[in-house]
Amino acid sequence: MENCKQKHLAKEDSSEVLPALIKVITAHEVAGFDAVKQQDCVNDGFNSNCLHPSDSSIVGTETVGVEGENDLSNSQKMHFVSISMPPSPVGVHLHNTKMGLVGYNDEAILGYDIMGFAVTSKNDRQTKFYSQPILKGHVLNEAIASGRNPNNLDLPPKNPRFDVLEDKRFDYFKTWSGKLERQISNLRGKHRDTEQELETHRPAEIEILPADRYFDALEGPELDTLRASEEILLPKDKKWPFLLRFPISSFGICLGVSSHAIMWKALATSASTRFLHVNLDINLVLWCVSVALVAFVSFIYCLKVIFYFEAVRREYYHPVRVNFFFAPWIALLFLALGVPPSVSKKLHTSLWYILMTPVFCLELKIYGQWMSGGQQRLSKVANPSNHLSIVGNFLGALLGASMGIKEGPIFFFAVGLAHYIVLFVTLYQRLPTNEILPKEPHPVFFLFVAAPSVASLAWARIQGSFDHGARIAYFIALFLYFSLAVRVNFFRGFRFSLAWWAYTFPMTGAAIATIRYSIVVTNIVTKSLTVVLCAVATLTVASLLVITIIHAFVLDDLFPNDVAIAISQTRPKPTRKWYHGRNGSSDNKNCKKFLQCSNSDGKDIEAASVLKDVENNHSKGLRC
Repeated sequence: MENCKQKHLAKEDSSEVLPALIKVITAHEVAGFDAVKQQDCVNDGFNSNCLHPSDSSIVGTETVGVEGENDLSNSQKMHFVSISMPPSPVGVHLHNTKMGLVGYNDEAILGYDIMGFAVTSKNDRQTKFYSQPILKGHVLNEAIASGRNPNNLDLPPKNPRFDVLEDKRFDYFKTWSGKLERQISNLRGKHRDTEQELETHRPAEIEILPADRYFDALEGPELDTLRASEEILLPKDKKWPFLLRFPISSFGICLGVSSHAIMWKALATSASTRFLHVNLDINLVLWCVSVALVAFVSFIYCLKVIFYFEAVRREYYHPVRVNFFFAPWIALLFLALGVPPSVSKKLHTSLWYILMTPVFCLELKIYGQWMSGGQQRLSKVANPSNHLSIVGNFLGALLGASMGIKEGPIFFFAVGLAHYIVLFVTLYQRLPTNEILPKEPHPVFFLFVAAPSVASLAWARIQGSFDHGARIAYFIALFLYFSLAVRVNFFRGFRFSLAWWAYTFPMTGAAIATIRYSIVVTNIVTKSLTVVLCAVATLTVASLLVITIIHAFVLDDLFPNDVAIAISQTRPKPTRKWYHGRNGSSDNKNCKKFLQCSNSDGKDIEAASVLKDVENNHSKGLRC
């Protein structure tokens, strides 16, 4: 009984110093307890030299005296030290704890308020602590002696080149890979990495990507959406430089506006539309706006070619984007055809040769890939955007014939007609090897109307009259237009992009061909059809203009990160589940059987019935 009372009194006395949750035990009763033999180094204050160099992580100490040991002298007393490892950095712990002097047996020893540490640790449980350099030796001793927070010392950062390495990811797409920037920095006296260091960081993904890689990593009618299982070379959560976000499809705006200038010129000068009393000033304004747009977009994209040539090269090998490399020259052909009479009544023939030379060079490259049977064969990469490479032939034939050139327009008309027939049949067949044709209606399908519309105008200009050949091409375009117009859900459920502007000029081309046809066949039907098609084209362009302004200035997402140029060369490794490790494993078979035999509540019906049968048979055997 007396021993129990003494223990009870000892507990009451110890509760004043230690928290109630900590069990009070005698240190010498525990075998192997941390016992450190120390001298009386703490008498009137705190001496930092008493801390053991290897015990720099010790923050809080508890000292327990052993009563009844009078045989030890005061200079050779044994102190038992309990070491607690804090979950927080040293500086935070020193800041949150209360340091004081605790007396024991007429001696002063350093201690910390354990209750204060428990409270602060509980309150700071949600605090995030980042990795910091570990202080050692005299640096830590000086910081503790002076009362400073070790985390606030002026020390070099742990990863000084981390931000620089993040920025270098954009350098991989630069033309000079940052060489000019490094030279400028060296002239300013700032040290930059050497060429050997940059070559070690240069990834292999900058190499030319095959067409299959674009099909595997991207999806959508325009192959501009990254698949969920893919990763890109550039950061997803960071806004890229503007030039990297400026795609070649931005020239679609030039196509829509410049073709609209041609339509209003035809409305103002045609005899069949004089009842509309259209002024040529509309054509002049639209043509000037088109010139400004072509110059502005061309200037920005030239900057992209100069500074980010790797990104331009990736767009060139993109199965869809490669067709938009015809767009700048098509826009220039539209400007030549829609020039107002007040600006120039007759253009020089040398302009036609200048504009058609790059078109011819691109056709040699693109059409050759269609026939070669490689990664860019037509049966694999055929998509409605390929019509852009066809329209350039008919526009060149139309412009050359209007200038009085004889052989050149016929040559390009023949080349365009041959490849249009092949492309038309390939797209209509929807071969299994073709992977990017959209299954649902999409504005890209309006490009089907562009080639036959412009072909009818070109053949009419070559022949000098809207004869049967021109009418056949026009009727094909008119039928395709009507078959697409009855599907009103074309612009629903799709993310807006600048490429939609390129899908508006086929409507304008159909309206211009109708104006030309109404001159030959003038009646109420052709006049009404002309007004309707011109109104639809105008409303479409106006609607896209409003949507573009909203996305540019309100939503600020007109130029999102162009993930199509940042895909990696290597395919991501598929993640295998644990039960897919072995096809013939018993666990896999048992899982399949359970899924086949279980009901909605997850109970295995067949297994329960089989278990009952086994139990019944076993009971019968025991009875026998």
